[in-house]
Amino acid sequence: MAAAAALEEAAAPVGALCGLVQDFVMGQQEGPADQVAADVKSGGYTVLQVVEALGSSLENPEPRTRARGIQLLSQVLLQCHSLLLEKEVVHLILFYENRLKDHHLVIPPVLQGLRALSLSVALPPGLAVSVLKAIFQEVHVQSLLQVDRHTVFSIITNFMRSREEELKGLGADFTFGFIQVMDGEKDPRNLLLAFHIVHDLISKDYSLGPFVEELFEVTSCYFPIDFTPPPNDPYGIQRDDLILSLRAVLASTPRFAEFLLPLLIEKVDSEILSAKLDSLQTLNACCAVYGQKELKDFLPSLWASIRREVFQTASERVEAEGLAALHSLTACLSCSVLRADAEDLLDSFLSNILQDCRHHLCEPDMKLVWPSAKLLQAAAGASARACEHITSNVLPLLLEQFHKHSQSNQRRTILEMILGFLKLQQKWSYEDKDERPLSSFKDQLCSLVFMALTDASTQLQLVGIRTLTVLGAQPDLLSSGDLELAIGHLYRLSFLEEDSQSWVAALEASGTLTTLYPRAFSSHLLPKLAEELHKDVARENGSSKCSKHFRCLQALSAVSTHPSIVKETLPLLLQHLCQTNKGNVITEASGVIAICQSLQQVAEKCQQDPESYWYFHETAVPCLFALAVQASMPEKESSVLRKVLLQDEVLAALASVIGTATTHLSPELATQSVTCVIPLFLDGNTSFLPENSFPGQFQPFQDGSSGQRRLVALLMAFVCSLPRNVEIPQLNRLMRELLEQSCSHNCPFSSTAAAKCFAGLLNKQPPGQQLDDLLQLAMDTVEAGLASESSRNQAFTLLLWITKALVLRYHPLSTCLTTRLMGLLSDPELGPAAADGFSLLMSDGSDVLTRAGHADVRIMFRQRFFTDNVPALVQGFHAAPQDVKPNYLKGLSHVLNRLPKTVLLPELPTLLSLLLEALSCPDSVVQLSTLSCLQPLLLEAPQVMSLHVDILVTKFLDLSSSHSMAVRIAALQCMHALTRLPAPVLLPYKAQVIRALAKPLDDKKRLVRKEAVSARGEWFLLGSPGS
Repeated sequence: MAAAAALEEAAAPVGALCGLVQDFVMGQQEGPADQVAADVKSGGYTVLQVVEALGSSLENPEPRTRARGIQLLSQVLLQCHSLLLEKEVVHLILFYENRLKDHHLVIPPVLQGLRALSLSVALPPGLAVSVLKAIFQEVHVQSLLQVDRHTVFSIITNFMRSREEELKGLGADFTFGFIQVMDGEKDPRNLLLAFHIVHDLISKDYSLGPFVEELFEVTSCYFPIDFTPPPNDPYGIQRDDLILSLRAVLASTPRFAEFLLPLLIEKVDSEILSAKLDSLQTLNACCAVYGQKELKDFLPSLWASIRREVFQTASERVEAEGLAALHSLTACLSCSVLRADAEDLLDSFLSNILQDCRHHLCEPDMKLVWPSAKLLQAAAGASARACEHITSNVLPLLLEQFHKHSQSNQRRTILEMILGFLKLQQKWSYEDKDERPLSSFKDQLCSLVFMALTDASTQLQLVGIRTLTVLGAQPDLLSSGDLELAIGHLYRLSFLEEDSQSWVAALEASGTLTTLYPRAFSSHLLPKLAEELHKDVARENGSSKCSKHFRCLQALSAVSTHPSIVKETLPLLLQHLCQTNKGNVITEASGVIAICQSLQQVAEKCQQDPESYWYFHETAVPCLFALAVQASMPEKESSVLRKVLLQDEVLAALASVIGTATTHLSPELATQSVTCVIPLFLDGNTSFLPENSFPGQFQPFQDGSSGQRRLVALLMAFVCSLPRNVEIPQLNRLMRELLEQSCSHNCPFSSTAAAKCFAGLLNKQPPGQQLDDLLQLAMDTVEAGLASESSRNQAFTLLLWITKALVLRYHPLSTCLTTRLMGLLSDPELGPAAADGFSLLMSDGSDVLTRAGHADVRIMFRQRFFTDNVPALVQGFHAAPQDVKPNYLKGLSHVLNRLPKTVLLPELPTLLSLLLEALSCPDSVVQLSTLSCLQPLLLEAPQVMSLHVDILVTKFLDLSSSHSMAVRIAALQCMHALTRLPAPVLLPYKAQVIRALAKPLDDKKRLVRKEAVSARGEWFLLGSPGS
C-alpha cells in the first residue's frame, strides 16, 4: 500500500506537467510555458522530465506541432539555463543542431533554444564552434524574420563573449561564416548588433584571412547611414546610434584604408550634406589609427576634397568638419615614425597646402583669404613640426603684407590672421629659447602691434591689444624694453582714447599681462597711475576730471591680479579714499562710490588667492571702519568726509566692499577678525583701527549719534558674510541691541540695517534653545512695535526680514509669521507695504541672506512658499473688502512672478482669473508684475490662455496706453506673445488689434515704439501662409 501511495505522489506532478505541455502545444496557450519554467526553477520538475513530457510533440509529423514543442522547451531553457548540468547541455546541443535540418517552421524556436544554451556556464569546450558551424551551414539567416535574425546575432555575441579562444580556433572560417549571416541585413536593431560583432572581430584580433575586403564590403554598403526613426519608435534607435557604430567599425583597422579612403573621397565630393559631414567625421576618426603608409597614396585627393569644401561650402558645419579632418591628417603624418630612407610625407603635404593657400593671404579683401588662413591654422595646430613649418613660411609673408597695405580694415584682417598663428604657438613648448619659431620675428611683430595700437581705427586697436596679450603670453619672448613700450601704449589707451571698447580692452589686457609680468607693471604703470590719482585736477573741466578719475580707479583694480601688485594698489586706493577729508580729490558721493567699486573689484580678484585675500581683509576692513567711525564723530564743523561717507549710497558701497572682503575667509581667520569688530560696536573698542585717536567715543547702540547708528550697515555687511560655523562673541547682547535699534524711529536707514543684520544672524543660528529665545524676544518686540503708533513701520520691516530669514531655512515658525504678514494686507496703513513685502520674500538677497554670504538657503524655498501660502492668499482675497483686494492681488502677483514656470503651469487654471483681475488694478507695480508673469505663460501654456483671449486682448491694449513706460512695454510684449496662440482663436481680433497698435507707434519713447512695431508686425502676419 505504501509503495502504491508513493507511486501516485510521483505520478501526480508528472501528470500536471503533461497537462501544461498539452495546453501549450495543442491548446495554443502561452501561460503554461512560464508555469513550467517556474516549476523547474523551484525544483518541481527537471529539464529531463520536461523533455520526456514533450516526447510525442517533438516527434509529431506535423511541423507546427514540433515547432510548438521545441518552443516550449526553448522558453523554459531561456529562464533555467543556469540550472543545467554539462551532460544535459551536451544532449540538448546535439538535439538542437539536428533540428536545424528540420522544416523551416521549426528553425525559429530552435534558434531560441540555442540562444539559451549559449548563455549556459556549463557549456563544454568545443560545442560553441559546433553550434556556429551548424548555423552557418544549415540556416539561411537572411530569409528569417527580424526577431530570428536578431537571435542569431545574439548567439554569436554570447559565444564571442564567453568562448573567444575557441572561436579564434576556427580561423578565417568564422569571419566568412559571419559575413554570410550579415550580408543583406536591413533592420537597424540587428545592424547595431552586427556592427558591434564586426568591431569585436577586428579589435580582438580574430583572423580575417583573405576576407578583409569582403568584411569591408558587407559593412561599408551601409555608409553613409540614411535612417529616419519612425515616430513613437518603441526601440529608441536613433540615426546617430547607427552612424557611430558603423564609424567605429570603419575606423577600427588600417587594413580597411585602401577600400575606405576612396569611398570617403567619393562621398565628400557628393552633393549630399549629411554624406559630406559623415565622411569627414569618419576620416577624422580614421586618422587616429592610420599611419603614413595607409594615407600616402590618397593625400593629394584628400587635400583636394577638403580644400574644395572649405573654399566653396555654404555650410559652417561642413567647413568645421573639413578643418578638423585636415588637423587630424596633419597630426597623423606628424606622429608616424619614419625610416631613415623614407620620404617625409608631412613636409610634402604641408608644402602642397602652402602652395594652394599662400597666395590668397596676399588679398585681404578677397573671399578666399579667411578660408585659406583657417586651413593653414588647422594644419599648423596639429603638431609642433607642422606649426614651425607653416609659421616660418606664413609669418614673413603676412608681416610684409601688413606694411604693403595702408587701409585700416586690410591691416586688421592681416593682423587677425597673424593673431591666429600666434595663438597656436601657445600649444607647444620649446626647451631652447632660440628654437622657438617666433624668436626671429619678435622685433617685427612688436613693431607691427605698436603700429596697430597707435592707429586711428578702433577695430585695429582692439586686434592689436589682443595680439599684444598673446605675444606677452609667450615665455621669455618680450624684452624689458618691449614691455615698457607695451605698458605705455596700454596706459595711453586707458586714458586718452575716447572709444570705450579700446580702453576696456586695454584694461583687460593689462590685467592679463600683470599676472605674467608683475615687476614690469609695478615699475612702469603703477607710478603713472599713482601720479594721475594724486594729481591736482581741479583746473580741468568737470567731465574730463571725472572720466580720468574713474578710468584711473578702473586701471588700478584691473591690474590687481598678482599678490605683489595688490600690495601696492590697495594702499593707493585706501590712501586716496582717506584724502577725501582734505577735499583734495573728490567732494561728491559718486567719487567715493567709484573708489569703493574699485576696492570691491580688487577684493573679488583676491578671492582666488587666500594669502592676498587675507591681506586685503586685514588692510582694507579696519581702514574702512576707521574712516566711517571718524566721519560719525560729532564735530564743531561739518567736514566733507562726514557729509559724504554717511550718505546712504556711500555706506551701501562701503558695506559691499566689507562683505566681499569677508565671505571667503577661512573660519580661523574669520574668528580672528570678528573678535575685533564686535567689541568695536558693543564696547567702543577702537584699538584695532588705524589712527584710532578719535575725538569722542564710538557707541552706536548706547545713546550714539544718528551718524554712529548708521554704521550698523557696515556691521551688517561684516557679520552677515561670515561662515556659518564662526562663533560670534557676545551674540545675545548684540542681538538685543540690534532688536532695539531696529524699532527706533529716529533713522529709517539705521533701523532697516539693524533689522537686516538681526535677520541675517538669525538665519545662520543653529536650532536650539538660544534660537527659540531669540525668536520669542523678536516676536515680542515686533508685536509691541506694531501696537505703537510711532514705530509701526520699523516693526513691520523687522517682521518682514525675520520672516524671510525663516522662510529660507524652512523654519516651522515661518508659517506663523507669513500668516501675520497676510493679516497686515488688510491694514489701512501697512497694507500696500505688506503686499510689496511678498516680493522681498520671494527674491534673492543682494547684501544679506545670500548663498554667497553663507546663509541657510534651502533649495526650492519658493515652491514651498507657494504651496503653503498661495491658497490662503486666494482665500483672503475673496473674503477681503473691496478696498484692500488690490493688496492681495499685488502680493499674489509678486509670488507668482518669482515662481518657476514649471511649478506655476499646473496651477494656472485656478489662478488665471485672479491674474486677469490684477490687470485691472490701478497700481502700476501690480500691472507690471502681472504682465511679467503672463508673458511666459502665453508661450508655454497656449491652450489654457486661449480660453481667455477676449479679456487678454482687451486688457493688454488698454495697458499699452498706461502712464508708466515699463507697463506699456510689458503690455506690448504680451501682445506680441499672444500671436503664439492658435491662429483660429486670434483671427477675429486681428483687425481690432492692428488698428489699436497704431497708437503706440507714435509713442514718445523709442523703446515703446520698438515693441509696438514688433508686435504689430506679428499681428499683420497672423494667418498668412508660412506664419
